[in-house]
Amino acid sequence: MIDDPMPKRKLDPLPAAAFQILLALAGGDLHGYAIMRQVEEQSAGRMRLGPGTLYSSIQALAEEGLIEEVDPSGKSESLNERRRYYRLASTGRKLARAEAEKLADLLRVARAKNILRGEYV
Repeated sequence: MIDDPMPKRKLDPLPAAAFQILLALAGGDLHGYAIMRQVEEQSAGRMRLGPGTLYSSIQALAEEGLIEEVDPSGKSESLNERRRYYRLASTGRKLARAEAEKLADLLRVARAKNILRGEYV
């Protein structure tokens, strides 16, 4: 048996909701509701995150150091005082890139086996 010195990450494998949140934050800092809207938009409506899934995913991503809460400086305090803004951390960007590369590899295999035609990527 090989002794693995790296502890298992909570988000391994990366759930689809967590990956979508990382992708949403790749475009800039967002608060929770804006993340929900961005995920729905970027998935063409195929994924809609409810508050429970969103905030449990955000908590797990933050605990793993993949995203971080940021101060929404410059935002109107009266409108946004209860909103928490999140930013993609460099480790989160690296993980999102690795996940995207893994999915791209799967797409290549699916195309090679005539499961998927070229209209997607």
